[in-house]
Parts: sequence; structure tokens; C-alpha cells
Amino acid sequence: MVKQFTKAIIIATLCNCLCLLAIAQSSWKMQPSPLQTRWAKNVTPSATLQEYPRPQMIRSNWENLNGIWNYTITEKDAPIPTTFNDQILVPFPLESALSGVKKPLLPSQRLWYKRTIKKPEIKNNEKVLLHFGAVDWEAIVYINGQKIGDHTGGYFNFSFDITSALKNGDNELIVGVYDPSDEGPNPHGKQVLKPANILYTASSGIWQTVWMETVPAVHIASLKMTPAPDHGYLSLQVNVPGDAANYTVQAIAQNNGATIGNTSGKANASLQVPVPDPHLWSPNDPFLYDLTVKLLYKNKVIDTVRSYFGMRKIEIKKDEKGQDRIFLNNKYTYNLGVLDQGFWPDGLYTAPTDEALKFDVLAIKSMGFNTVRKHVKVEPARWYYHCDKEGILVWQDMVTCANETAAARKNFEKENIENVTQLYNYPSIICWVLFNEGWARYDQQRLTEAMKKMDPSRIVDGHTGENYDRGSPNNPLDKWISSDMTDIHDYPGPGIPPALPGKARVLGEWGGVQVKTPQHQWNDADGWGYISIPAAAFTEKYSFLNKHLKILEEEGLSGSIYTEPFDVETEENGLISYDREIIKIPVGKLRQIHGTLVPPTSDVAANFTVRDIDTTNPDNKYAALLDQYRNGKKDQIFLRDLAQMALRVNDKTNAARIAEDYISQLHQPLTANQWSFINKFTNSSKDKGFSLIQQGRDEMNRVLGNRKADVKLMTIVYQEIIEPHVKSPDANPDWNSMEEKSNQYGPAGEEIFLRAKTIHLLNKQDWNSFASTADRYVDKFAANISAQELNNYAWSVFENLSDATHLSNALAWSKLCIQQGDEPSFIDTYANVLYKSGNKADAITYEEKALKLAPDNEKKTYQDTLEKMRKGEKTWK
Repeated sequence: MVKQFTKAIIIATLCNCLCLLAIAQSSWKMQPSPLQTRWAKNVTPSATLQEYPRPQMIRSNWENLNGIWNYTITEKDAPIPTTFNDQILVPFPLESALSGVKKPLLPSQRLWYKRTIKKPEIKNNEKVLLHFGAVDWEAIVYINGQKIGDHTGGYFNFSFDITSALKNGDNELIVGVYDPSDEGPNPHGKQVLKPANILYTASSGIWQTVWMETVPAVHIASLKMTPAPDHGYLSLQVNVPGDAANYTVQAIAQNNGATIGNTSGKANASLQVPVPDPHLWSPNDPFLYDLTVKLLYKNKVIDTVRSYFGMRKIEIKKDEKGQDRIFLNNKYTYNLGVLDQGFWPDGLYTAPTDEALKFDVLAIKSMGFNTVRKHVKVEPARWYYHCDKEGILVWQDMVTCANETAAARKNFEKENIENVTQLYNYPSIICWVLFNEGWARYDQQRLTEAMKKMDPSRIVDGHTGENYDRGSPNNPLDKWISSDMTDIHDYPGPGIPPALPGKARVLGEWGGVQVKTPQHQWNDADGWGYISIPAAAFTEKYSFLNKHLKILEEEGLSGSIYTEPFDVETEENGLISYDREIIKIPVGKLRQIHGTLVPPTSDVAANFTVRDIDTTNPDNKYAALLDQYRNGKKDQIFLRDLAQMALRVNDKTNAARIAEDYISQLHQPLTANQWSFINKFTNSSKDKGFSLIQQGRDEMNRVLGNRKADVKLMTIVYQEIIEPHVKSPDANPDWNSMEEKSNQYGPAGEEIFLRAKTIHLLNKQDWNSFASTADRYVDKFAANISAQELNNYAWSVFENLSDATHLSNALAWSKLCIQQGDEPSFIDTYANVLYKSGNKADAITYEEKALKLAPDNEKKTYQDTLEKMRKGEKTWK
């Protein structure tokens, strides 16, 4: 009877839990997205990334906390909220469709998460650890109102011991998140608040698995593994926090269940696990050993973790022709790779499922590549596990320094250390990439050498795409100083960097060929590529480019990274569409093309199911579709596609007419795709889209970024009201009438009027009128004017006017320029305006700074100016 009653209680409790789960499920739904991958349909609150999140250190006693959490958004400095009325699916970023929210987190806001957790059963002074895979960017964690700890760094895992804060039964877990995206000192990769071109939608908040784990009071915290295949052992350090003096560790290496080596010794010490006659890891044979690590106290096992490792080494050596090459396991291995951004249309930074995450690795292998460059993003541990397991070489980027401020540099260096430390054990990672294309580059030699010291077991690419760095040193020996590679980018390319002693030559990025995939585009109105060709011509073009790549390989190129495996938002340079459905060259043909450089290292994966792109020209159907339109077909998708097609075949009259019919059916709120279409097809104040842009100006600016609404409004106002009267530099328009007409269109009209008048008067060399108008323009719209333009205005006043008021205004404009960075030409202008204004001492100080920062080929000009200032001579004409 007791047993039956207990069983009834269990069943009733289970039913209650299921009912609660059903309520949670019914309140969550994926938000609309321009594209959706096949795996999104498998995402539910009860089955959200359930795999063990840390494959290199596995314990059995853990609990996955992914699923429905409550959330709210407050002002950044607000206290912990008391009300959480909305729900979010963790661990999908707030901005993603799969989160169920899909809204941005502004730099002025804080995102709060809340859920209930139960205290696990613990014994023998066990501890409960709360783990976060990654939270972007700053997280503060509370249990039952008590602050447990905080963490900054949007790409790295962190943990807290929450044992003392837990009570029996339910406990309240709250996480506060601040993420300034691209407006703060935080490394953020390609995430921005206003995505466009090579920059994509931000991913704020929790974006990797959250989980709890019960561990012994003294336990294994981490492992550090370095393979030494030439010496037949694995170097191992087992890190145990606290007082571990009386503890020992034991490590057992196995091959398919058979022990091949073991060792024991002190915790936190360097040990050697014998690996006789090692089976080497490579893309052709990604063999992994199993590793069991035990922590013992007085010969009693206290803690056990399961792991794995691969035996491989990577280095730069000369081949038989004396060329410096990349060698894997003592064998020259061409690194044929792709630039992988790690974005998903439905989950943004977070793959919908682990199967989806693995698909990307298998797709790249199946296409015949043996290398991935992970571009300014750090992935979850399971992505690197799949690379280890499937066999693909990884070049791991550091996540770019946010800007040139001291705070940004401090964060960058801190997170570089975390990056190397967190990813150190994965055999697939063979290269660390420090700087990309000069983005916020500084102290390149020091940081390259520091990275090599952190990890001597891998090669370091100190500067990929150095040729894109406008502040690059003139001496070729300094361009990749202390790096193991010389590395350029070439679009579409291919190209080859110079040969320097001891450095392998690699092509860090190339390609970037846009091939559109109709019905599989994030935003067909704004899609772009470095070059664009039709689908029917892509195979021949790609084959031709790779034949040139083979020639460069024979000349000494050791690796190349093609942009890119998958389309990303409006960047349509992928070999596969963003939703992972359409491949732009048949996979068999791709493998054949790549086989001239690197024979395929595996068969095509069984689950690599994609459809070949339709190489027929869809525009051939235009006449028939136009007849359908004329006969009354007016549904939205049809009109949208037909308008785009009409534009492609240069039927501009019908394109405008069809677009008007489509736009007339639109109503607020509008999607990003709809705003892009309106922006593309609105060219007159009489167009239906013009009034929509006026009414939704702020929303269009927010959704499309780069002030797209303002730019469109200003363009039309200029064309219709201003341009007809200022075509000649000598024109004398009725500025008052023009201003009145322009201002009826609000701030955009006022801005374009003042800009047009300023530039016209500048070109006319009506210096007093120019200076007065420019002052009005800058005073109201300085935030929208480039530093270069402001500098030109200030220099024009300096050279042509002596009035104290105008010089004072020019000094203010120039100061705005130098506040944006140490550009020598801006500092030179500031110094000259100071000098002409009578402030000789400060002028000399600033001119000395400009001289110090100037490139070698410009130093003489600055030196001459400085000498004139010191002598009290005029520096203006």
C-alpha cells in the first residue's frame, strides 16, 4: 500500500511538472526570421542543447539549465528588478529569433534573467558549481538575492561555487547582463547594433549552455595537455585549486579501451603520460586517445574526469626546395581553408542544435577543405570537439580589440589570455591569429611574442591581411615581425605575400564571390559580394581561380582561406546559402577542384544534404511573369520578386510600377527586408515609400543602420530642391527659399540644406559666408560629419581667414577631429589653427606630436611647418 501511494505521488508530481512545462512551452515561440535552418524546428524549451557542454572534462553528476527563463530589460544602472513578466529561451541571444524575443539590447540598458533552481543532494562537503558557457559581455550573478560573483568577457566560460548560497528546495537565480555591443571597450567581433556589409546582428546575453555540477570539496578544476609525439608522451598538468599538497593525481591513456600509458604524481605539477609509438592526429586520420584523470587523497579516489587528446605537432620548416612551409607531424601540409564567421539566421551566435553545429564542420570537410579560420569569434567547446573528432585544422582568431582606448586594449589583452587558455587542449587548433587587417592594431611585436610564449606548441599569425593596414610599417621585415607567417588578403585574388626568412607564406583571405540564391537570402535588396557573378558561371570561375591558387602554391604558398563557407546575412560570398540549404557548386565538383591542392581527407558526410543551386537564369521567365502581373496577380511575394527581376532586366518603368504596388500593401511594423526594399525603390518624394520613410524614420534608421532613412530622405530632397540650383560653382541661388522648402522635410531636410550650402560656398571660395554656414552646420550636425570633412573645413578657414571668431570655430571643429584618434594630419591642422590664433606654445607642442606620428614619407612636411612655427613665420599661404 505504501509503495502504491509513493508511486501515485511520483506520478502526480510528474504530471504537475509536465503541466508546468506545457505552460512554459506554449508561451514561447520562435520569432519570424528572414531565413530558418532545418534544425530550428527541433528546438523546444524541453530540448535545448542538451549535450554535455564540456567534452574534454566530463563528469556524470550535472544538470542542464537551458530552457525557459524569465527576463526583463531595465536602464543600465537600475537596481535588481522585482518583476519579470517576459520569457526567453536560454541559451539563445536576446536578438535571435530562437530566443523568442528578437529585440536589441542597447548600451544604455541591462538585461536581467531569472529562474528557479533546486539545490542538488550533496554529501561529504561536496560543492555545487554553476557554469556559464558564455555570456556577452558583463554578467553579475545572484542566488537568493546574494551576489555570487561577476564576469566580463563575452566568449569565455566561467563558474561560481554557489554551495553556501543555496537553501533546501527552490532557489532564485538572477543574472544581470550589460552588453554595449560595438559602442564599448569590449571585444565583440562582427556584432554591431546596426548591421551592414561585413558586420552582423549583435548577440547579447547568455548564448551558451548554463549548467550545474556537483563536485567533491577538493576537485579537478582544469587540465592542460600538450602533445609531444616526437618524444612519445603527453605533457599533462592537472589543476586543483586550494591546498592540494596531500593529493595526488593519476592519468590513464587508452586506445579503444586498452591502456597504453599511465602516470601519477602531484596535482598542479607537470606530468608525462607515456604514449609509445603514437598514432598521430591529422585531417586524414583524426585519431583521438581517451584519457581518464583521477584525484586521490591517501590512495582513495576523490574525483574522476574523462577526457581525450590527440598526438600532433605543428611547425614551420623548410621543404626540400628550401621554401618555408607549414608542417604537420613532420610533413608539409597545405592548409586549404575557409573563413568561418559562426553565425546562424535563427540563432545568431548560437547554433540551433548540436547536430547543426556539427553539420558546419562536416560541410567544410565534405567540400574538400582541411582547414577553418574561425573569424573573430570563439565557439562553444563542442564545436572544437567536432573539429577534433572529424579532423579539421583550425586557425583561431583573437576577437578584435574594440578600439584604440586604454580600456579596450586592457580588455583585448585579458581576453587573448583567456582565449588561449580556454582552447589550449584542442588538437585541431594549430594556429593563433592575433591581428586582422590593422583593426585597432598596436604593439604587434610585443603581443605576438607574448602569444608565442603563452603557447610555444602552436604557430602564431601575428597579422593577417597586413596589406589592408593603412598604418603599416614601410619596412617589410617589420610588417609581420615575430610572426610565423607572412599573410595578405586579396579579393577576389588569389595572391601571395612576400617571402621572409623563417616564415610560411599564406593567403589569409581571398575569394568573396557573390552568387545569389533566390528564396534563400537574408535580404535580397542589400545582398552583396566582393565580385558578383551568375550561378551558371560560378563553377568555371571558381575552378579558374583555384588553378591560379595551385600555381601560387608551387611558388611557395602554404595556405589559403576562402571567403567563405556560408553566406552571412547580407554578405552572400558563401559556397552554401545562409540557411545551409543550397550549395552553389556541386559538392563532387568542389572536391575535384580542391583535390589539385589537397586530396579530400574524408568521404562526403552522410548527413551533408544540400541542394544544388539552380543555374538557369530566372530572369528568362520575366515576360511570362509580367503578363501574370498585368492580368491581376498582386500577392506580396510575387510583386516583391517581380520588381527585383524587372530591375535586373533593366525594365525600370515596370520595376517602379510593380514596386509601388508592393509598397502600397505594406503596413507598420516593417521587417528589415521590407525597409531595404523601400529604400531601394524609393527615388522620389512622390513615391509611396517616401511617406513611409518619413513616418518611420527612427525605426528604419534603427533596423537598417548607417542612417539609411536619413540618407534616402536627404538624397531625394537634394535632387528635387537643391541640385537644380547649384549645378554651377558660380550659381547664386535663393538660399532662403531653398531652406524653407527643405526644412518642411524635418531634420533630414535641414541637414542636407546646410551641408549643400556649406559645400557650395566652399567650392565658390566665398570664405566668410562658408565659415558662417559651416558653423551652423557643424553646431547642429557634427555627429553626422566625418572627421576628414571636419578637418577640411577647419583647414579651409585656417588658410583663408584671419577673423578671430572664425578661427575659434575652426579650432572647435579641429578639436572634434583629434578626439577621434591620433591621426597626424588632424593634429597638424589643430596645431596650425592654434598657431594662427596666437597660441604659439601649444601649437608647437601639437605639431611635434604630429611629426612623431607621421609616416616617414610625410615627416619633412611636418618638420618644415614646425620650423616655421619656432621661427615665428607664417605657416599659411
